[in-house]
Amino acid sequence: MRILMITDVYFPRVNGVSTSISTFIRELESQGHRVTLIAPMYSDEGDDLEEDIGFEIIRIPARKVLFDPEDRLMKRRIMNLHLKHLARRQFDILHIQTPFLAHYAGIKLAGKLDIPVVETCHTYFEEYLYHYLRFLPRSWTRWLARRYARAQSADVDSMIVPSTMMHKILTDYGVSTPMHIIPTGLDEARFIGGNGDLFRAKFGVGPDRPVLCHVGRSAHEKNIDFLLDMVVLVKKEIPDVMLILAGEGPAQEHLKSRSISLDLTDNVEFVNYLDRDTELKDCYCAGDVFVFASRTETQGLVLLEAMALGVPVVSTAVLGTVDILQPGMGALVADENLDNFSSKVITLLRDEELRRRKSKEAIEYAHTWSAEDTTLRLVEFYEDILWSRQQASFNMKQASETI
Repeated sequence: MRILMITDVYFPRVNGVSTSISTFIRELESQGHRVTLIAPMYSDEGDDLEEDIGFEIIRIPARKVLFDPEDRLMKRRIMNLHLKHLARRQFDILHIQTPFLAHYAGIKLAGKLDIPVVETCHTYFEEYLYHYLRFLPRSWTRWLARRYARAQSADVDSMIVPSTMMHKILTDYGVSTPMHIIPTGLDEARFIGGNGDLFRAKFGVGPDRPVLCHVGRSAHEKNIDFLLDMVVLVKKEIPDVMLILAGEGPAQEHLKSRSISLDLTDNVEFVNYLDRDTELKDCYCAGDVFVFASRTETQGLVLLEAMALGVPVVSTAVLGTVDILQPGMGALVADENLDNFSSKVITLLRDEELRRRKSKEAIEYAHTWSAEDTTLRLVEFYEDILWSRQQASFNMKQASETI
């Protein structure tokens, strides 16, 4: 099968969308399918294409986005030049990954190619818009997000959502386009090993110091302020506790300032983006416990990555993380309540036997989220869409011949 994907976000921009796209493409290619990805260019000198090896990628020159300088907006004129070229290619299906320029360009291109078009809803935009358009009343951003979701979903043949809660949310919005739940699986081969001692030594963290780890963008919607407040309570019981915050983003300076105001200068270590194949694994393994409290995750891949490396989790179960955390395997599920969350963290840090048991559970449970299996489900989804298109075409032909 020849698949054309288009996205407004991809590596070197690090986030869950980039990870999901990369994971699916790698597995699709390994299963014998061919993928071409259209994605923005992040640097005039060219991007680090290590993540792109093994499949075709077309980088479109792009400009910075005013309210989020990490992101890029692909230049429409250059995109249109590629559309003319791609319209002559033999693709079977077009898969849109993000709802910005990629959505509208993807719809246009699918029309030129006369192929089915599907879209994945990766982002809970109701919360996203609330955090990034603070100058608008929340009722306005809620209305905008819901109207946007309904309008865009009507453009495509079918939708993919990564979790049951996102399916429910879009249904409540009034989205009537068929939706299928296909989470991103874990590329297990990429989450084996990891040297926590090496990472600790690099950042001057003692081998016996109790360490909490969080991996993700330093963004307001990630609820990292809550984790800082939680560390204040844990510190009262375990004074030398350390929280490692790995990831950059628009809230990083705010979080650094707040850690100072909370007297956590010696208890919080800020780490920038890490290489996924080496340093990131080391970072996870440096933690005794992985902590997470985001309210906006449509799935929560970092939870699976931590579990695959044997790091037990304390997390709230909100939105997409509910599907991962529901069995409680490898994790202690906490309320978004500082006393409740901190008490579970303290319990895990103090109880070595419990940590060992949760670590074993985590590794076994992460194996059940195989990228191979979820990609097979994606391929079945593609095949169903293609079959439906062929049936509709056949029925139309039969009807015209009857007339």
